[in-house]
Amino acid sequence: MGLQTTFHAPGGGADFLGLRKSRAGSTEIVYDDGLKQRLVWRVSDGAGDQVISDALQAAVGAQKVLACLYQELKKRAIHIERV
Repeated sequence: MGLQTTFHAPGGGADFLGLRKSRAGSTEIVYDDGLKQRLVWRVSDGAGDQVISDALQAAVGAQKVLACLYQELKKRAIHIERV
């Protein structure tokens, strides 16, 4: 089965998390709240895509997606920098 790279909040929520590769080949995480906020982070270490995907999946179902995303990334020792 392939790697899931996009996640939408369950229950009709507008929150979106995605995993993508930049033109330079680095891995990026994208967050969009569906209204006014779109954030992009570059993954600054060699974390595997499956580990990042697991963190995104865990975070998108939370009440506070961004706070949970930061927790999940920290728990997995995934370092990010804002683009």
